[in-house]
Amino acid sequence: MSASTGTIAMGSDHRGFDVIDELRAHLEAVGWTVLVSTRPDDEDASVDYPDAAAEVAAAVRDGRADRGVLVCGSGIGMSIAANKVQGVRAALVQDPTGAEMCRRHNDANVICMGSSVIDTPAMSSLIDLWLETPFDGGRHARRVDKIAGLESVSESST
Repeated sequence: MSASTGTIAMGSDHRGFDVIDELRAHLEAVGWTVLVSTRPDDEDASVDYPDAAAEVAAAVRDGRADRGVLVCGSGIGMSIAANKVQGVRAALVQDPTGAEMCRRHNDANVICMGSSVIDTPAMSSLIDLWLETPFDGGRHARRVDKIAGLESVSESST
């Protein structure tokens, strides 16, 4: 998958209101089809981040989107919530190393960022790097398979 093909699901809570449209425009300008799942109607509307994370993660899980982008204030809540959805590997990204390594080693299919931590131009650059970076496979595929195995671990077996 190149940086200019495929479908991306995007969502934000009210803390991502100011950036989500700019990120969407950036992604569409470089050739991505963007599905906006949950976003506030206006800057004063409150959106619960677990709702946005669930919608974007479900779009990735169900194959309606190749990847997902989530924005809240810190990115932390979005990443925790999205990782509850089977088949989703959401990564909290704040710098280029994180954007690259979550793809190379973890095959992350959802990127989560915080509008209070990163400005919009930096988010766009991190998303571009994340989209351009391939999964290395090999020994990392074995580890990603182990992560997937954790999704089926019941409380009684831990």
